[in-house]
Amino acid sequence: MINTIVKRDGRCVLFDIDKIANAIFKAAQALGGSDYEMAQNLAQQVADYLENTCHNETPSVEEIQDAVEHVLVESGHARTAKEFILYRAQRTKVRDMNTRLMKTYEDLTYKSANENDIKRENANIDGDTAMGTMLKYGSEGAKQFYHMFVLNPVHSKAHLAGDIHIHDLDFLTLTTTCCQIDIEKLFQHGFCTGHGFLREPNDIASYAALACIAIQSNQNDQHGGQSIPNFDYGMAAGVAKTYRKSYLRNIAKALSLFADLENADERAKEIAAQVKEAQGVEPVLADDNGYRGFELPLLCALVDEQTAQKIQWFALREAFKETDRATYQAMEALVHNLNTMHSRAGAQIPFSSINYGTDTSPEGRMVTEKVLLATEAGLGNGETAIFPIHIFKVKEGINFNPGEPNYDLFKLACRVSAKRLFPNFSFLDAPYNLQYYRPGRPETEIAYMGCRTRVIGNYYDKTREIVNGRGNLSFTSVNLPRIAIRSKGDIDFFFEELDRKIDIVIEQLMERYKIQAKKKVRNYPFLMGQGIWLDSDKLGPDDEVGEVLKHGTLSM
Repeated sequence: MINTIVKRDGRCVLFDIDKIANAIFKAAQALGGSDYEMAQNLAQQVADYLENTCHNETPSVEEIQDAVEHVLVESGHARTAKEFILYRAQRTKVRDMNTRLMKTYEDLTYKSANENDIKRENANIDGDTAMGTMLKYGSEGAKQFYHMFVLNPVHSKAHLAGDIHIHDLDFLTLTTTCCQIDIEKLFQHGFCTGHGFLREPNDIASYAALACIAIQSNQNDQHGGQSIPNFDYGMAAGVAKTYRKSYLRNIAKALSLFADLENADERAKEIAAQVKEAQGVEPVLADDNGYRGFELPLLCALVDEQTAQKIQWFALREAFKETDRATYQAMEALVHNLNTMHSRAGAQIPFSSINYGTDTSPEGRMVTEKVLLATEAGLGNGETAIFPIHIFKVKEGINFNPGEPNYDLFKLACRVSAKRLFPNFSFLDAPYNLQYYRPGRPETEIAYMGCRTRVIGNYYDKTREIVNGRGNLSFTSVNLPRIAIRSKGDIDFFFEELDRKIDIVIEQLMERYKIQAKKKVRNYPFLMGQGIWLDSDKLGPDDEVGEVLKHGTLSM
């Protein structure tokens, strides 16, 4: 009599014939069988075979499974035997995966990042912290699950063998890669991060803070980098609002001093409101819209003309100085925030990039100048900031040649890049970039994301070849050096093998897209819920996102 068996881990446990019957019955069920009594009879035959033919009174699990296959085939149940073999192979695969996963967890738990490659896999995560380690637990578990149950075996094998690399595999069924955030659109009327509504910003400090929050919020919806393609244009409105408030505040200060008014703030605002209502203009940084000329007679009703002119010059000078200082402080805060604020459970700073350099307005120029100077100054101890990645857009007629409006900013960008390695440079006159460029339309200026990905061509909708609200859905790398080594100098073989790998990648990326396409707006509360992604504002919370994702790209 068989009383005990030996488990795979060496433990000796009581023999249970019902477990053999259940395994046989599951294999039969897969083929439409429903006779459990037959499964019990076959299980008894297995026990008899082990005891009487194999003379094995304490068999191992593997030996029992071999016996099951033998009895099924000998009893005329070949199809059931085949199903049992497939089931056994799958169970073996799952066990092997679980064993590897547990070993991975053990290393993550007890080894430091210096000793463990997985903890150093993402240079933007401190793998030695509690949150960093917890993220890696989830990441490694997700990868094993996808290899076992989601990925096409051909794609899984190619990835595990190192022929291709499926980037951010741990997010395979969850989200997309990256996006270029149109902050001008986002900031109009404010936005919601899921934990409260943020009103429209009203000065450059708030614009900079909300830009960081937008990047951080979108990072929690995606696994890749977040980009602002129109940073100078988007921030310029914040400078304009800051200047306007500062000018009126200094008019009030001077009125309080020279006219001895107790309600100087209200009077200054009243004057500005009268000018706007009558002439449609407000104080601007360029001081080129005639505002002061319309304002002067209203001030003269309170003080003499000479004093009124002094008040205006005082307000003009002080407002510029205050706006200049506030813009620098806002840009300094943005750089510091993007190197310290966390996303993804507090373990990773957002992978961010900003594009600028072509806004020739005084406000846009001030933003570009100050963000460059803040980057040149570095962080608290003078170290170079890792984020945001800066991209300076270069365009003839705007900033490339002496005498052009932003040439001084291009020179400053070169100086800062020589010291800090940022900004990088994007040449809008390069043939690929120039074909999309439309003067006066910043959304057609090539911009880049943190991983240096650019998205502009739109095969899905040729009328929407713009950078705003679009991004890369997924990307996979091909191991070119390995193909080259295997080619041994045979260039024809090289390109034939490359074509085969390209076909695998296309198939794998399309399968991943089909998974992404089934996600709903509520799965992307910021990216889709706040209308960041192009056309997502036309969808409801329970709508699938597949159609609007077609504005994105798949990359190899």
